[in-house]
Amino acid sequence: MKILAIDPSTTSTSGFLFDTDGPANAARIFHRDHRQHYPAPGHVEHDPAEILTDLRAAISAGRAAGADALALTNQGESCLAWDAETCEPLSPILVWQDNRTEAFCKALATHNADAIRTRAGLPVEPYFSAPKMRWLLDYLPAVQQARQAGRLRLGTTDAWFRHVLTGSCDTDIATASRTSLLNLATGAWDDTLCAIFAVPMDTLPRITANTGALGMVDGLRLTAAIVDQQAAMAGHGLTRPGDTKITFGTGAFALTLCGTTPPSGNGGALPTIAWQEHGTPLTYALDGGLYTASAAVNWARELGLFGGFDEITDFDGPSPMDKGLVFVPALSGLACPHWDLRARGSWLGLSLDTSRADMMRALLDGIAYRTDQMLRAMACDQPLSDPIRIDGGMSANPWFCQALADITGRQIAVSALPDLTAFGAARLAARHMGQDLPAPALPHCFAPDPAARPDPDRFAAACDLVSHWADTVTQ
Repeated sequence: MKILAIDPSTTSTSGFLFDTDGPANAARIFHRDHRQHYPAPGHVEHDPAEILTDLRAAISAGRAAGADALALTNQGESCLAWDAETCEPLSPILVWQDNRTEAFCKALATHNADAIRTRAGLPVEPYFSAPKMRWLLDYLPAVQQARQAGRLRLGTTDAWFRHVLTGSCDTDIATASRTSLLNLATGAWDDTLCAIFAVPMDTLPRITANTGALGMVDGLRLTAAIVDQQAAMAGHGLTRPGDTKITFGTGAFALTLCGTTPPSGNGGALPTIAWQEHGTPLTYALDGGLYTASAAVNWARELGLFGGFDEITDFDGPSPMDKGLVFVPALSGLACPHWDLRARGSWLGLSLDTSRADMMRALLDGIAYRTDQMLRAMACDQPLSDPIRIDGGMSANPWFCQALADITGRQIAVSALPDLTAFGAARLAARHMGQDLPAPALPHCFAPDPAARPDPDRFAAACDLVSHWADTVTQ
């Protein structure tokens, strides 16, 4: 059996063909970058028509390659508005990185933060979908007109894709848990949350499990749909509470499996839904996010701090921290466990003898230290089991993987498969059809060096300074 898994990520759309002999037989059969649009400071958008065109091209490539079934991932919190009858988009896609709703969220949190956290498990942040949906309703005349005509649909990108491709306006429960409108305990849209955000419940898609008979797409059975980070969990083969994965892509996103009881999130990590397979109870997880990981590396490359990636896979001498140099990778704010989107990235401790190599090493260390903060927050709710499994572009850098092990004090296992997101979705699709794709091998495990001397307290102090500076300049 051949399964086509399509991953429309933040920067591109990729299609992979898997068969039930396992991940060794995976083939990427489609890839196309899509544009990022920045119409104003803090605004990040995609063109829905562009990504839909890429999706259709990937589906066509999969059918030509003999695919039997389809699995679909999505960006999570990115959302848009569309016409319920024609499925024509009424807005651009507001990407998860977009923070145009910062002032709205700050005002809303004054009286509603506790209710939202209790019901949805999430803080009041522009990162999540509900405030973006509210913005669409408040500022776009086409959205307002569709609402008045009773033809408005609001949802995350997967719901629009599924509406267009299958004819049914649906979203999966894991993606719905990223909106701030889903009640984590009931697994349904919540009247109180919809009222707080003033998002009409009747504009939202129907919620389905992550697997099942989800519709037909150009002759292919859609049997799995899931948000990207949870798909990567399934790809890593996480099965026990405490199993943890981190995907180092544009940002770094950690998820820890928690079982069938919602975690409290008291440590600063966020309760979320991992998945729900057809006919089974909800499975919960803890979520931690670092908004700029490989995005920070690419930014530094554009600044000229290094040329080829081979230049940042080996560093000599003492650590930057020993020289008093720290980089806080808050280029898009500090996420888990700080949740301070006003913060911005900083090098602290620069001097005349600071080299480009020093700055890059501090940048990579900073990503590792922020990852350590996420893991510590998760461990407050759920003891973590080793090894921590990682994937994504930065996992190909052995120096970074060793630094991550040294700074976190944990074993780090790197996946042999470069794209766990698509594989995880395909794995769920195969499982629904009574088959399975074996989990990929872990070819290398990095153990922490006993001689390493991480300094999380000094790094935490640097994060506090960055947040304090953000408070000062916004007063």
